[in-house]
Amino acid sequence: MHVAVDAMGGDRGAVIAVKGAIAAARNSGVEIALVGREDLLVSEIKKLGGKGLPIKVYPASQIVGMSESPAESLRKKKDSSIRVAFELVKRGEVEAVVSAGNSGATLATAMIVLGRIKGVRPAIATLIPTLKEPAVLIDVGANVDCKPHHLLQFGIMGSIFSKEFLDRQNPRVGLLSIGEEDTKGNQQVKKAYDLLAASDINFVGNVEGRDVFKGDVDIIVCDGFVGNICLKLSEGLAEAVITMLKTEIEGNLVASMGYTLARSAFKRFKKRVDYSEYGGAPLLGIKGIAIICHGRSGPKAMKNAIEAAHRLSSLEIATKLADSISKRSDILKIA
Repeated sequence: MHVAVDAMGGDRGAVIAVKGAIAAARNSGVEIALVGREDLLVSEIKKLGGKGLPIKVYPASQIVGMSESPAESLRKKKDSSIRVAFELVKRGEVEAVVSAGNSGATLATAMIVLGRIKGVRPAIATLIPTLKEPAVLIDVGANVDCKPHHLLQFGIMGSIFSKEFLDRQNPRVGLLSIGEEDTKGNQQVKKAYDLLAASDINFVGNVEGRDVFKGDVDIIVCDGFVGNICLKLSEGLAEAVITMLKTEIEGNLVASMGYTLARSAFKRFKKRVDYSEYGGAPLLGIKGIAIICHGRSGPKAMKNAIEAAHRLSSLEIATKLADSISKRSDILKIA
């Protein structure tokens, strides 16, 4: 089975998708279906030395732009690279989809073509670095307006994902809020607190913004509006810190000498906060596997996303989510 890659999505062109696919095929032997302009992709594969690797090209004549309306793309672009990729999953020709393209269009297409697991609102989960092990932040953009029971669903799906993908046996779930007390937060958060506390997942209470990176919880639950801001703030802060350190080191002889001695530590730090190490963010709650990547993803991020998609498929994460949710009266009763 193959992982389909929307090769025309993203800010940096098809060459990035091709480079990532070649790296994944060489490193892990993953079979890959590149979807997009056939002539361009065949040429890039040959140019980049991918001939002979388990990479197929599936033609798609249309491209969804990064700023296009998801609804418009669904209606007018039936042969877009992202639509063709999900149709391949539906037909059973591939096992998962990876896209660095328009995230709204990716979400909408996944919902229309594959459908959602009954009783839940799909959410985007992403891995974030902490002082301990990586944690799951969910949702980071699929749902800007949520009801309390949607946050319960995110906590449950995040727990299953963390248990299966990160091998956390009893993952700790926290709810992002403005204070640790159960009386803190808006009405949505306070009601979600009660639902999470009454569930059988390992809910440990509220988590404040300053505690997100401590690593004391395995899953941090929030709505997509707050989660997306949190994610992009984190990415921007990491980039700013690295730039500040570089500026200070370059302008100071003593600091430059210290950097020479601590170079390996700086490299490890940069790797820990680099989003490309995690590849992309899985869309949980659909009837299939989809990884949504950063629009600025480079070859390494695409490679890691392809390998993550293949692993999620091997773990049968979509089936396990559906099976678990179908047995939960606490979700189905209020869905």
